[in-house]
Amino acid sequence: MNANAPEPPAASRSLKARCCIVGGGPAGMMLGYLLARAGIDVVVLEKHADFFRDFRGDTVHPSTLQVMDELGLIDGFLRLPHQRLQTLDGMFGGTPVRIADLRRLDTKYPFIAFMPQWDFLNFLRESGRRFPSLKVMMSTEATDVIRRGEAIAGVRATTPEGPIDIEADLTIACDGRHSMVRQRAGLAVEEIGAPMDVLWFRAARRTNETENVFARVEPGKMMITFDRGEYWQCAYVIAKGQYDAVKARGLPALLDDVVRMAPILSSGISDVKSWDDVKLLTVVINRLSRWTRPGLLCIGDAAHAMSPVGGVGVNLAVQDAVATANLLADKIRNGCPSEAELDAVRERRAFPVKMTQAMQVVVQNNIISGALRPGNQPVKVPLIVRLVTALPWLQKIPARFIALGVRPEHVHSPVARVA
Repeated sequence: MNANAPEPPAASRSLKARCCIVGGGPAGMMLGYLLARAGIDVVVLEKHADFFRDFRGDTVHPSTLQVMDELGLIDGFLRLPHQRLQTLDGMFGGTPVRIADLRRLDTKYPFIAFMPQWDFLNFLRESGRRFPSLKVMMSTEATDVIRRGEAIAGVRATTPEGPIDIEADLTIACDGRHSMVRQRAGLAVEEIGAPMDVLWFRAARRTNETENVFARVEPGKMMITFDRGEYWQCAYVIAKGQYDAVKARGLPALLDDVVRMAPILSSGISDVKSWDDVKLLTVVINRLSRWTRPGLLCIGDAAHAMSPVGGVGVNLAVQDAVATANLLADKIRNGCPSEAELDAVRERRAFPVKMTQAMQVVVQNNIISGALRPGNQPVKVPLIVRLVTALPWLQKIPARFIALGVRPEHVHSPVARVA
């Protein structure tokens, strides 16, 4: 952070809040809800006009379902359209395997709910309307931080009505893996790396089509499919940096590979008409060693970008939000917590993040890298996968890691009386 950089001129409009949350994703909306529930004056900034974004994380795991239950929101939440997954099954070169069985878990909600992320975020926003201290500003993009000496004192943003300064005792960056706030604050990112990228697309699903296969591995190829009710959500895994090469082969060649791996997609693959229907997800794994500056805290993807392995990103972001509210809500009432108090969030969450990323790297190095290796060598089922498949009681171990994570959080933040 360059403390000597000239301060941009103040906007003609300004807004003051106890806490300003930048980013209306799962971490930002959950934390906004929790702080408003505690009676704290909080503003959430979301740069888009709505939450509708395709190919975002849609897996709501039992850890998040438990949080929704603890907040008294679970009944309404589960009335939203969703699909449920209890077992993770795969095919390795034609050999069926079972990776995890959530039914073996001692948890109130032993399933993963597949729900569009925009439904999840809209639900939190609508549920939060009963809290007068919560203000969600859509179409509001933070463009810079406001500094007061060495401290962050809010953000500058653009809105349809023009620029605005949001001054806040505490600013919390929830603005994703490309966090503007993190960059402006000068927080360094430690890159861990990933051997793959992912191509996301949809294929139509007929009402009579059912299949429980989750992951498919063939020589040099790997694909994940999710049954989303009206369509199949597909993730075709490619080696890191190979998108241009895949594209050069042509779309028909890609779709031929897809149908050979997953014949059930043959009737709906015509939905993929051009490369515009295929979205590239550049996979990164990274984390901050320092999550704070005076007046600033980073959580969620702004603090640690996760691989899609296990689909845990959304749920780790929610866990960060719960931990932040548990640790800081009472302190925020009285102004900005000290940097040491802010750092308690990192101290609480760094171990789960590091453990999860370490497990993702193990999967990447031992399964995905081998699957994507060029050549036509027959695919061998890894020993650990063979053991888990052969010994059903072992399926509880990966199920717990995926479903509940490391050190799951529970809601202990205060509740203010709402008139």
